[in-house]
Formats: sequence, structure tokens, C-alpha cells
Amino acid sequence: MENGVYQNLDNGQGIEAPANITIKGTLSLLMANTNGDDKKRVISLGIGDPTAYSCFRTTVAAQDAVVDTLRSYKFNGYSPTVGLPQTRKAIAKYLSSDLPYELSSDDVYVTAGCTQAIEMVLSILARPGANVLLPRPGFPIYGLCATFRNLEIRYYDLLPDNGWEVNLNAVEALADHKTIAVVIINPGNPCGNVYTRQHLEKIAETAKRLGIAVIADEVYGHLAFGDKPFVPMGVFGSVAPVFTLGSLSKRWLVPGWRLGWLVTNDPNGVYKNPKFVERIKKYCDICGGPATFIQAAVPLIIEQTKEAFFGKTINMLKQSAEICYKKIKEIPCISCPSKAEGSMALMVKLNLSLLKDISDDMDFCFKLAKEESVIILPGLAVGLKNWLRITFAAEPAALEEAFGRLKSFCHRYSKQQNGY
Repeated sequence: MENGVYQNLDNGQGIEAPANITIKGTLSLLMANTNGDDKKRVISLGIGDPTAYSCFRTTVAAQDAVVDTLRSYKFNGYSPTVGLPQTRKAIAKYLSSDLPYELSSDDVYVTAGCTQAIEMVLSILARPGANVLLPRPGFPIYGLCATFRNLEIRYYDLLPDNGWEVNLNAVEALADHKTIAVVIINPGNPCGNVYTRQHLEKIAETAKRLGIAVIADEVYGHLAFGDKPFVPMGVFGSVAPVFTLGSLSKRWLVPGWRLGWLVTNDPNGVYKNPKFVERIKKYCDICGGPATFIQAAVPLIIEQTKEAFFGKTINMLKQSAEICYKKIKEIPCISCPSKAEGSMALMVKLNLSLLKDISDDMDFCFKLAKEESVIILPGLAVGLKNWLRITFAAEPAALEEAFGRLKSFCHRYSKQQNGY
């Protein structure tokens, strides 16, 4: 150090943040752009956190389980970094109920939400010069994590006119000997789609031919309310190894509890060699996991939650998705390829040719926020320019009001107002 300046550093001048767009970063800018003096309340249809609305509340059984474990005084210390044994066992049992084989506790690593599971799986698979295949549109945290791990990102397109299925021809064309995995999100965020069993099997067969793993983001697992049932990718773990990522966040409506998991669905043992397992464990030593008392509550949460609670959530999401689809049809400048069948969001195409003084999806969303106090995520944030992502996990009255304001906004900017 010389004259108070570190010679090995440049005081941050040469350090750059990744250029990746994030959902929370974009939403913060949109929120700051709302008219604070306006009498209209801000309605956010931009983030997948249903707890902002009173109709989406977790079950009393989950709350009681957390309170009981906290008051027991047994879980105030550190947990094993891979997770409490009873938590890993409970998650393995919960996920095994949908699989043709049994998971063991050793297959489960408890994480601080699904986001940490994403960061963990990309980190442990990363190697110099490697690349990963990500869906477009998709969840931007994957791109951000990959950038931090110096992974080359190769995007494959989802097919909007075919239920947002994976373009498997594109996956095959993009993959090479340095590809570590292909990421799928099912039920879909941001598209609201649910993959059929047949399509998931084709994904597994494609991964097998390419010699790569499948990273299956199932944070919205079981939140399917259309004609297609939710099928976990792990069903095809014997075809190609699957890393399943999930959490309590969405199905139990507790995103703030930060309880997630990374699970190896790998009955053939491709990723169960001692060196790879030790790599995962050491990474867990670095990052730790969720609060011990939250982990300890998981067995009770899973065991004591009634099907009626899940059914109520599904019915509310289905109702909200129906409202969205109906209201979108009333607004000429936006369209939806198909009705949402799962998760809590859908993608809407913006027809700029029908609008004046709107340059793109970002301009649309910022003006909408400022003029109508409605927050919608621009499609660019999830990889699809001139589309919009609408989150429908909201009270019906809020959705009705938000779409009413959206319709008025689109009318003001319509090139043909009289015929709108």
C-alpha cells in the first residue's frame, strides 16, 4: 500500500457489475417511476410474490410448525451445511411420491430458497470453457449466476405457438462437448405453460444423446390448473441425470422463508462418484443454508398440510388466469398465445404497430407505471423484447382494476382511438 492506496486494486474502477438485467432491478426502477402524488394505489403484476394479497396465505399448519420448532429451543444452533438429516429425509420422501424410484436423504441438499439452488448447481458443474443452455424467455437469475461463474450462455428459444415447448432442434444445434447442462422450467416461468410427459421424455432423450444433464427448475411444482398434470422431470432420471431445483416458496406461499432444495435425480449414479459428492458438500460449506428452525419445521409442514389448502391455491390461480386471458382479449395491442396452465405468470405479446409514441416494451412499462401506477415486467427482462410478463397471483379485484387501467392506457396511445 502506498499513500493509502492499494496497489493491487484500482479502487473498483476496473471492476464491473454483470450487464445482465434482473427482475428485481427492473421492478425497482418501475416502482420509482410511479407517480407518488397520484391518488391511484400502485398495483404490481410484476413479481411472483403472492403474499402481497390477503387471499394468498400459507396454511396454519406451516405457521404452527415453525412456531413450535422455534419455541423448542432445539434449533438455535448451526445445522449441517447440507441440511438437517430429518429435513433431507422429509424432502426426499415428498419428492419420491411422484417418482418411479425412491430418493435417499443423500440425494437432497437444503438451500436458502431456489435461487441458492440455482447458484449452487451452476457453480458445481462449472469448468473452464464450459457453456450452459438456457431457455428464452426464462428466469434471468440463471444468466446472472452463469456470468459470475464465467460460463458461456447459449440461449435456446421456447416455442410460443406450441405451448412454449423447448425447441429441441435448437438445443441439439447449440450443444457441444463443453456443454454442462440444459435448463428447463416447468411449470413455466415466465410463460405459464406446463409440459406434457411426452415432451419431458423427449427432453431427457435429447440430453442423453448429447451427454449432458438436465437442470429442472420446479419451483412452481404442482401449481398446474389446466388440462396437463404436473410431471416432475425426475421421472426420467434414468434416461439422463436430472438436477431438480425446488422450494416451499410457491406451493406453500412462503417465499420469504427461503427454504429450497437441490436434488440429484440420478438412479444410474452418473453424478454420485465420491469426488463430485464431495464437491457439492464443500460448496455447501461455503454458502450455508436456511435458518435451522425453518429447516426443522419442514417435516411437519409437509406431513400436516392438507390437500384442501393446495386445492384452494390452485382454484384461485385458475380464476386469476381466466380473468387475465379474458381481459387481454379486450385490449387490441396485446395478445396471449395461450391461456396460462400453471405457475403464476404469463407472457403477452405487444403489438407496437397499433400504438403511437411507444418505442418498445421498456418504454411501454415505464409510461404505464408513471401514468397508471400499474407495474408490469417488460419482456426484455426475461429475454423477449416487445413482450410483457404479467403475474396473475393477485386478488381478482386488483386484477380487474389493473387491466382496466391498462386498457385506458392503451386507448390513449392507440393510433386509432375511435375504432379502439
